[in-house]
Amino acid sequence: MHSPLRNQQPEHRSRPMMTTSTVSEIEEVIIPDEDDSDTTTTTTLLNASNGEQMRRRVSGKSLVDGGNRRISRQQSFGREIGHAAAETYLITRLSFKLLRYLGVGYRWMTRLFALACYAMLLMPGFLQVAYIYFFSSQVRRSIVYGDQPRNRLDLYLPSNNDGMKPVVVFVTGGAWIIGYKAWGSLLGMQLAERDIIVACLDYRNFPQGTISDMVTDTSQGISFVCNNISAFGGDPNRIYLMGQSAGAHIAACALLEQATKESKGESISWRVSQIKAYFGLSGGYNLYNLVDHFHNRGLYRSIFLSIMEGEESFEKFSPEVRLKDPVVGKAASLMPPIILFHGSSDNSIPCDASKTFTDALQAVGAKAELVLYSGKTHTDLFLQDPLRGGKDELFDDIVSVIHAEDNDALTKDSLAPPRKRLVPDLLLKLAREVSPF
Repeated sequence: MHSPLRNQQPEHRSRPMMTTSTVSEIEEVIIPDEDDSDTTTTTTLLNASNGEQMRRRVSGKSLVDGGNRRISRQQSFGREIGHAAAETYLITRLSFKLLRYLGVGYRWMTRLFALACYAMLLMPGFLQVAYIYFFSSQVRRSIVYGDQPRNRLDLYLPSNNDGMKPVVVFVTGGAWIIGYKAWGSLLGMQLAERDIIVACLDYRNFPQGTISDMVTDTSQGISFVCNNISAFGGDPNRIYLMGQSAGAHIAACALLEQATKESKGESISWRVSQIKAYFGLSGGYNLYNLVDHFHNRGLYRSIFLSIMEGEESFEKFSPEVRLKDPVVGKAASLMPPIILFHGSSDNSIPCDASKTFTDALQAVGAKAELVLYSGKTHTDLFLQDPLRGGKDELFDDIVSVIHAEDNDALTKDSLAPPRKRLVPDLLLKLAREVSPF
């Protein structure tokens, strides 16, 4: 088993500032007691200007009888169905908008067909995850973090509330085109089982937005989590940032941009010191090295240039290249420990992308480590392995870093039962063969 950065000494983390660009938010949660007629109401007041938090707990007899309680549950179920339909409509509408933009091409059509076959083979697992996503009380969907379209996040909460929990802010992948917050649901559910809160960010994808919009949205989502997660039981001094594929690139851009602003003394709503570590999974960090590779795999140069706002913006949105700038290189010293995970058989984004970024980070004095998984593909680490259940090397490595300073949590991890298999092994093997990624 790998042991990335497990022996690092913890650094002091100051309590984060509250976001000053938003008004106070009030959240009310009704928790029905199945064995009693009492209802408990918890109201949390987040004051965005001074960071004060008030909690009020009120207990009393329920104002509804059993019949009304059943009606309430039926109405709640109806709302969940309506939410699922709305989410499906959003994805479908954006997909057709994208197809109109891309036009009909051989590579796109073959990859679209491969994607459909891939999804069908993994459908037994996807349906189980989707049921939990839409109907579990531990999943808080579509929390607004900004005023732009798709400025929403999903929270995955542990079942117990004994103490403040570590937090992972996760930025999903999707080739900057089909990213969506629900893509992180499997990771969120599994980390929540280990007493880790996960916030999966949504952000504007192309053609709804371009790379600068994606980085702005992501930074704003990180700010929201840093400044408000304590209201959900999260520890603001134990926040980890993670991105997968395109999400790893976007998150790295946001982190480096924030470090640069901080080093220049610019006004900021969150600090890189609030992030305990950054996990980059199967990401690409140098656009100059990726444009031809993506073109040959069906993400045509013209589309890629449109996403990245032209070749003249490649340097700005290539973290590896930006580190060569003395100002940015100096700012990199402010960044938290960085661990890059990659499969050695990744054809979507070759593992050399993580290798060269690790070298560039180490060259400017940043704490960076590369963990390679032999024979793993782009989707093995993020989908097939978690759906297979049992032992998962990447998952264990991530959890071990997050719990490195918590002996009780490490003990619980060692006693945790094997994770449930969600998809038969035969279907997983077939999906691996037809995967378009």
